[in-house]
Order: sequence, then C-alpha cells, then structure tokens
Amino acid sequence: MLRDTQSHTAFVVATAIAPWRGAAKQRHEQADGNGRDRGYELTTKRSRVDWRGYLPAITTPFARDGALDHQALGRLLEWLHGEGMHGLVIAGTTGEWPSMTPDERVALFAATGAQLTGKLPLIAGCSAFTAREAIAFAEAAATHGFDGILVTPPPYFRPSPDEIYGFYADISAGQPLPICVYNWPPGTGVDMPLDLLERLADLEKVVAIKQSTSDLRRFVTTYFALSERVRVFGHTMDEYGLALLEARGGDGTMGAGGVLGRTQPDFYNHLWAGRIEKARICGSQDRAILDAWYTVDLVGRFGSGPAILKAALDVQGLPGGHVRAPLRDVGADDRERIRETLAALGRI
Repeated sequence: MLRDTQSHTAFVVATAIAPWRGAAKQRHEQADGNGRDRGYELTTKRSRVDWRGYLPAITTPFARDGALDHQALGRLLEWLHGEGMHGLVIAGTTGEWPSMTPDERVALFAATGAQLTGKLPLIAGCSAFTAREAIAFAEAAATHGFDGILVTPPPYFRPSPDEIYGFYADISAGQPLPICVYNWPPGTGVDMPLDLLERLADLEKVVAIKQSTSDLRRFVTTYFALSERVRVFGHTMDEYGLALLEARGGDGTMGAGGVLGRTQPDFYNHLWAGRIEKARICGSQDRAILDAWYTVDLVGRFGSGPAILKAALDVQGLPGGHVRAPLRDVGADDRERIRETLAALGRI
C-alpha cells in the first residue's frame, strides 16, 4: 500500500512539473558561455541569503493580562534554537502582529536579536498597511541584527497589481534588508498572480517568495518560474512535497510554530543527507498535525492558528502562553484533542 501511495504521488508530481521541464531545459541550453540568458545572470539574488530548510513563523508569548511575556519568549527562543531550526520568522501572522503596537513589535525584534543574532537567520515580520510603516519596522529589525524581512501586501484594501508593485518597490528602495514577498490570500484578500510575482522578483531587495497555497500545481508553477532568480518557500513536508523536492530540489518551508521541535528541521536534514525514509517519517508527523488541527484551507479546527499552536506548546510543557483579544485561547476539550494528537506522535 505504501508503494502504491508513493507511486501515485510521484505520478501526480511528475504531471504537475511536466509542462515546465521543457522550458527549463530550453532556458539552460540558451544560456551563453558567460552564464547569461536574456541579460539574466546565473549568479542571482537568491544567492545573497542562506535561507533554506525549515524556518518556523513562531508564536509570540503573551501573559494572561495581554502583556508581552519576555521571560517566556526567551525560553521559547532558546528551545527553538536548541531544536535546530534553520531560521526563525518573528512577528509574522502566527506571531499575531496585528495585535501588537509598533513599539511592541520593535521590542520583540530587540529581544530576539539580543538573544539570537548571528546564531541562525532571523526574518522580521514587517507586514503593514503602508510602505512607510513597513520601512520603519525593517529599519528597526536591521538595527537589532535581523537578516531579512517578510512582508505581505497591505491587508484589507485589496490593492491592484500596480499598487502592490508600488508598495514593494517603495520598501525595496527605502530600507536595507533583503525581502521575502509573502503571498497569503486568506490573510490579505489578495492572491498575487504569477506575472505580478515575476515583476516583484526583479526588485533589487526581493530575494525570496513565500507562496502559501494548498494547490500543488500553483506552487509548482511559481517555483519553476522564479526559483532560478529568488528563493521560493512553501514546500509541503508530505509525500507530494517530498517527491517534488527529490525531483527538482527546493528551498524549504516557512511553517507555523515549530511545535514538533527537531522533527521539522530534520525533514530537511535527512533529505539533504539522502536519508529519504527518515525524511518521510518526519514529514508524516508534520502532516498529521496539519490534518488533525486544520482544514485543507489551513483554517484552524479549534480556533485561530496562533491559539492552536500555543496550546500545542503548552501541553508539551513549553512556553506557549495566551493569545490576544479578539482571538481566544483554545478551550479545555479541544486542548485535550491537541494533546491526543501529540501523544500519538510520541511528543508527550
């Protein structure tokens, strides 16, 4: 049965990537002896950063009264670093950035930078309603030793492609850090098409795209079109993701929370070392929590994503903490379901 499943997965992935094989081969053959293709140099912007593997967007621990819990944050950062994460995203969607004041977000950057600068790549969530705000957050992140920023299009407004391009162009020109463009339709109301992502990939500071889609073909399309120029994150760690990574390689996953500890970065560690079966086991555990806690559209079954992940940390004796209103903590019954999932995986 496992072989049948793997064969079917390989077929689906092969079908998804087939339209792009010829184009990639033709592009390679047309490159001249200097490694140039239509003015494009193979030494690309993606090589400016060493981001790869599993980089979780981490939760932000809040106390019951809503205050940022600095002590819990320090313990969480220490644990994540000790578990071998390949990088961290701070103040992303999972980190509840919309619930924080600007001063609190900068304080979060300061505390994280003081503890982990130089130890692993740090990416600051700098999503905001205006480029001016995003630039201010990016400058603060740079001051505190961060290596890059992650930015969605402005939420709520549903800006046009040209408006989105202008937003990122202003950020690229206005601050010093490399940018990861984040396509997150459920959170922004905007699903950036490939032609817009291609335009954004040409901006000077854009070095990566995080393509958050559950549509394999959509991700494959983005990956094949852009991965020679910028890093493309969004690989799943299930059979489909593993088959794609084996067939074509890839940059990694900016996942949510890192709540399985070493298991999640070890998916990539085993893959890079050629230990495919061990990678498959790690990936199956990540898939298990996704299936148990989220719908196919990545909507939490027991509440918001941050609340679920904080409960998962708490039941393992790790610093999860509370979410901020209007979000609500996971209730006792659902917390027990989360515990059961983790127990089945041997985490408790």
